[in-house]
Amino acid sequence: MQLKTILLGFSLSLFSAIVMAGAGHDHGHSHSHAPVNQETAKTNATKIVATLVKKEKLAKSWTSVTASSAETKVVKDNSEWVVVFVNDKIVDSAKQKLYIFLTMDGEYIAANHTGK
Repeated sequence: MQLKTILLGFSLSLFSAIVMAGAGHDHGHSHSHAPVNQETAKTNATKIVATLVKKEKLAKSWTSVTASSAETKVVKDNSEWVVVFVNDKIVDSAKQKLYIFLTMDGEYIAANHTGK
């Protein structure tokens, strides 16, 4: 009798885990692979900037900067978004521009100050 109860409990637990991991379960990134528009690219890049500030990779002044442009660029036969931020509060002119690179579906690739 106890074995049946244990097996039933295990089966229900396993079923619950499978249901929770199904298509409707959000775990932080998209599987759609649909290209995003310019505004969504800017929004995603702004979130990346906030994350980099939180991780202390960028100065806090970057949190108040909005994207100045978002354009698509072909790199190694792949299209990607390049979103540019300009922060006049940065003293070093070589570091005043920040480039955020995203896949066409809006996922983060990289960030730098060179645009390359």
